[in-house]
Amino acid sequence: MASAEMLARMKAIVGPKGFIDGAADMAPYLVERRDLYKGRAAAILKPASTEEVSALMRFAHETGTPVVPQGGNTGLVGGQIPFETGEEVVLSLQRMNRVLALDVDNNTLTVEAGVTLAAAQAAAEDADRLFPLSLASEGSCQIGGNLATNAGGTAVLHYGNARELVLGLEVVLADGRIWNGLKGLRKDNTGYDLKQLFLGSEGTLGIITGAVLKLFPRPRAMTTAYVAVPNVEAAVKLLRLADAATGGLVTGFELMPRIGIDFVVKHLSGASDPLTSPSPWYVLIELSAGNGSGLTATLETLLGDAMEKGLVTDAAIAVSQAQRSAFWRMRESMSDVQKLEGGSIKHDVSVPVSAVAAFISRATKAVEAALPGIRPVPFGHVGDGNIHFNLTQPVGSDKESYLARWDEMSAIVHGIVRELGGSISAEHGIGRMKRDEIAATKSPVEMELMRTLKRALDPKGILNPGKVVSVD
Repeated sequence: MASAEMLARMKAIVGPKGFIDGAADMAPYLVERRDLYKGRAAAILKPASTEEVSALMRFAHETGTPVVPQGGNTGLVGGQIPFETGEEVVLSLQRMNRVLALDVDNNTLTVEAGVTLAAAQAAAEDADRLFPLSLASEGSCQIGGNLATNAGGTAVLHYGNARELVLGLEVVLADGRIWNGLKGLRKDNTGYDLKQLFLGSEGTLGIITGAVLKLFPRPRAMTTAYVAVPNVEAAVKLLRLADAATGGLVTGFELMPRIGIDFVVKHLSGASDPLTSPSPWYVLIELSAGNGSGLTATLETLLGDAMEKGLVTDAAIAVSQAQRSAFWRMRESMSDVQKLEGGSIKHDVSVPVSAVAAFISRATKAVEAALPGIRPVPFGHVGDGNIHFNLTQPVGSDKESYLARWDEMSAIVHGIVRELGGSISAEHGIGRMKRDEIAATKSPVEMELMRTLKRALDPKGILNPGKVVSVD
């Protein structure tokens, strides 16, 4: 437990504005957004510079003080929340929120880790560029957290995960040393790609304090359609048809079930079904291009062809930005509205795109057999095989008793994922929630390699201990 003297020394490093130890003020940093994890901490530290992060880590390394790095606290697997012992300190990157440089000729944006994703997007847009990472929490999640968890989002099928959108990093190591790798090079074949060690490591190997992000030309045209499909197999075939017909212009392809649409229409103010007749499944498809000439016509031709093939039963193409936003609002609200229907057991999984239909069918039948009345709500990024297989409690059942079956339901779902060669974490990470389960999906060699990296870069085990991988 950090002594009063130790806390005083940490406070001296960050100053009064960067130190919080009152229970009420600490509370927002200690609870995960779904209330699954509630921790305690000796203090919340909010450094304002990389040098302050370095000084804090030097002191933590000397004293053996465990540190939990935290961005916008939007993570969903407990990786950013301290344990219940109260022995850890939380290191929040909130105050490190400066845009450091924008190079339009190199198409790069250099930011501190505490810059929100929305602010990074806005900085790129101001320069007539695009930073394509897009998440429902983009107004509050931070770049450091996005990179530390290798965030995914809705544009992965075209632009890739967060780790593919980074050219350089600045990282503070467990002993306080600073690695300045803020390079904007697209080619650097000089040995190990060190930044990849820290991307997706969830703060267990080092603390990301800055990043050089890739920018892209901003699309001049975008066309979006809300499409009814008869089944998941048809959705996957529509994706491949769209790829072939557009030459790679598909930048969004999201799958939604009828039950999810019903939840959104029921609970979201102003939401309405864009189509007149219900369908068991829907796809939100978006095309983007540098030149708008003929883009809507291309989408119309694609959908017409898909209807002739029996892949699409109805469709609405957005005729305004307001309608496009309304379409996306249906998809982006799907997770939040589920809590208004009671307990929701959530899974963030991926399988090969060719196995998406088989996964949804098999997993749905399996959980319904285990608990009659359960309401599966599978939705997500079918374009990259990432399905959020969420399970809403049966109508009228007890929420607490239902959520107590989380491990049982996860064992069923994740077992099918493994049989199909998939991953039990597509974009949310491992954190606390899945730390002890990843051994079932990775070989002993993989697990030992992970432990070797952890021991080498954090020999005292003070960086986000107990998360991602256990070295005990």
